[in-house]
Amino acid sequence: MKNNLLLLLLLFGGCSKSIHDERPNIIVIMADDLGYGDVGVYGAKLENVKTPNIDRLANGGIKFTSGYASASTCTPTRYSFLTGTYAFRQKGTSIAPPNAPAIIKPGTETIASLLKKAGYSTAVIGKWHLGLGETSGPNWNEDLKPGPKEIGFDYNFLLPTTNDRVPQVYVENHRVLNLDQNDPIWVGSKKPSDDHPTGISHRNTLRMNWNDGHNNTIHNGIGRIGFYTGGHSARFRDEDLADEWQKQAKKWIEKNTDNPFFLFFSSHDIHVPRMPHERFQGQSNMSYRGDAIIQLDWNVGQIMKTLEQLDLIEKTLVVFISDNGPVLDDGYDDYANEALGNHKPSYPFSGGKYNVREGGTRTPFITYWKGKIQPNVSDEIVSTIDLAASMAELVGVELPKDGILDSFNILDVLLGKEGSKGRDHIVTQDNGLRGTYGLRENEWKLQRHDTKKMYNGDLSMKLWDVPEYSLFNLENDISESENVANKYPKILNHMKTKLQLIIDSGKSRK
Repeated sequence: MKNNLLLLLLLFGGCSKSIHDERPNIIVIMADDLGYGDVGVYGAKLENVKTPNIDRLANGGIKFTSGYASASTCTPTRYSFLTGTYAFRQKGTSIAPPNAPAIIKPGTETIASLLKKAGYSTAVIGKWHLGLGETSGPNWNEDLKPGPKEIGFDYNFLLPTTNDRVPQVYVENHRVLNLDQNDPIWVGSKKPSDDHPTGISHRNTLRMNWNDGHNNTIHNGIGRIGFYTGGHSARFRDEDLADEWQKQAKKWIEKNTDNPFFLFFSSHDIHVPRMPHERFQGQSNMSYRGDAIIQLDWNVGQIMKTLEQLDLIEKTLVVFISDNGPVLDDGYDDYANEALGNHKPSYPFSGGKYNVREGGTRTPFITYWKGKIQPNVSDEIVSTIDLAASMAELVGVELPKDGILDSFNILDVLLGKEGSKGRDHIVTQDNGLRGTYGLRENEWKLQRHDTKKMYNGDLSMKLWDVPEYSLFNLENDISESENVANKYPKILNHMKTKLQLIIDSGKSRK
């Protein structure tokens, strides 16, 4: 009897170790404002910009042609990615201002907290833009709590907002890095003094001119949104951001090789202000926007190089995504329009950042796991919002009943299991302020505009007149150029009803 019991214990222990050993490290690389057509394998012309490292991921993994961000701007997509819940369900998830408090509250289940339950070490390195601190906003000179560490991350090294907004400092865990308490940081929405230099009063000193906003405090010769003073020893140089992300990611990975880890690598490239490191400047034919794409690709290559050096390449699932579609002129005169040439950032779609046309939310989406994922191209519908439920399934953690409300388990699709199916529908939104939604169901696409204007219809930042509802057949009209709402009233009504039901129901995960 004792021998039988011992045998069962040995078998059980061996089985458990085998399952644990199969758990991969997980790295999610999120680009910023990268369009579907900005990557070589998705249609970028090599004479304009080359992305060999991202292309290598796609050619060695699964290139998804229907991969979606859940929103066409950064804060709501990041909220949805982390929480597995559509951002339109939570007030305050539009583009976060410099002094925004923590948008994801402590106790909220996230992809990080789920993986932490499974024994993973967790970190976020890069752009955050989800607020820090209590409801009154961050006190930049004290502990910045709550933040990532209160929602499942063991470690964070952050650009706290987004780099066209102040302040230009790093936040490591709960504190501003290298802050001199004798030179405290002040951040506000109004000019702190009459003689405070701004992009308006000192425009002749700027090395990158602004054309819409971005004219408050000047840092590194570039105007920003919002005002700040102090913290001079903590301020960074725009050109050094990508190098710092690479340095911190490598250091953290090297420290966490003994246990499975989850790294959310959140690049700021290719968001404005586009100011890549000097060694990348002039490397493309598309001014700083193209150079920033090359810098982003370098970052991807450095992460993969680190995995290879540490013999982790076959033990790591890498997911590459973008937070939304592309934008050219986004407030600075950086010649993104003038140097575009024949490059098509949203190719083959229309629209881009700020709207719910396909170009605004359908982005590069790649999964790579050497030896586990077989190279393929998939047309299945997948979304950033699904990574929470899918990674929970991968590591064997149950989802909460009151959280991760819209994340679907599509793990089999992400890993390329033959015959597996992705979503049959996905809801997308803009920044949440204009009440704009997109609903794709199979080949049908509904646009709903609660206001009568749309931005960025052709990446020009013009205002466009739009009807409240538009219907498109993506199988026949990938550019959403022919509104067929009047031709298919039954389908239109079905889509309108379904969208409203998803909005009203409070959740879409079964």
